[in-house]
Amino acid sequence: MKKEDKIEITRKIKEAIQETNLKIKKYSELSKPISPENAIGRVSRMDAINNKSVVEAALRESEKKLEDLKFVEGLINKDYFGMCVNCKSQIPIGRILFRPQSKICINCAN
Repeated sequence: MKKEDKIEITRKIKEAIQETNLKIKKYSELSKPISPENAIGRVSRMDAINNKSVVEAALRESEKKLEDLKFVEGLINKDYFGMCVNCKSQIPIGRILFRPQSKICINCAN
């Protein structure tokens, strides 16, 4: 992999980590428990509980993405960086730039 590509990928990973950290902070705030003493109607409370479940799922997804991004960031200077963990083929640079946390190639992802 070319040095310029690694620099661009490193920048993308750092941006993605920063964005994901912000999402995690936002989702953590939104997923706080709903206080029973809040004066909202039964239907509104059910809607709030449902929304909380959706936010909690987004929070888990963001936490997993952050974990993957940090893992990939640790590999950037390794010789095997950009190799699919399943089939050991090179992951296309376009996929890495689009989805920096990618650990598998498109074929293995399908």
